[in-house]
Amino acid sequence: MIHVENFGDLLSLDIGAFAPKPTSFEGEQQEATAVLWTSPDGNMETGIWECTPGRFTADRTKIAEICHILTGRVTLHNGDGTSRDIGAGEMFVLPHGWRGEWTIHERTRKIYTMVAGGV
Repeated sequence: MIHVENFGDLLSLDIGAFAPKPTSFEGEQQEATAVLWTSPDGNMETGIWECTPGRFTADRTKIAEICHILTGRVTLHNGDGTSRDIGAGEMFVLPHGWRGEWTIHERTRKIYTMVAGGV
């Protein structure tokens, strides 16, 4: 039988200890992640991620990512040089094949869903 999963208040959920962000190249960014659910085949994962201000590279060549910003403000920089500001309450998709950079302007928490092979 398949059951509904409820993860509670995602704004106050403890997501564990922060650690240095490996792909950060500006600022001394720290991040924390809590995986909330993974599909039985391992092709989809959803969770909470939080990061401190700075800038980092991101590569979605093998997966797609659906994001909903809960708190904070970011700028996404596309590979073609264009950018987009996104804040709390907004949702966006990084499609399969996307590569670029994130600038975190203030501590940011998001809900994410990763999909192998893309959307």
